[in-house]
Amino acid sequence: QMQLVESGGGLVQAGGSLRLSCAASGRTFTNYPMGWFRQAPGEEREFVAAISWSGSRIYYADSVKGRFTISRDNAKNTVYLQMNSLKPEDTARYYCAASNRLRPAVAPDEYDYWGQGTQVTVSS
Repeated sequence: QMQLVESGGGLVQAGGSLRLSCAASGRTFTNYPMGWFRQAPGEEREFVAAISWSGSRIYYADSVKGRFTISRDNAKNTVYLQMNSLKPEDTARYYCAASNRLRPAVAPDEYDYWGQGTQVTVSS
């Protein structure tokens, strides 16, 4: 089993920034592509960003491209999501996830381990 613990969420005004962190334990972190997803109340879980084990492949949802940056520090077993120019529509619970697949994926069902999430609220 891999354990994932997110942190860094909070309340921020529109236009502000937050950096989310996801600390992994229990498995060899470098074996896993990682992803960030978000879910607003009444909505389905939505892909945000994904990164390969080496960091050489990165994917973003169109809605966050140019504003969010995913990165990972394999020495610290941590993946990050830097979120800039936040908008009220970014308000959601953000989850990190680890995949057993060889490549990073955009579908939630291609991820095998999930954290409990961290709440991000953007006020207008």
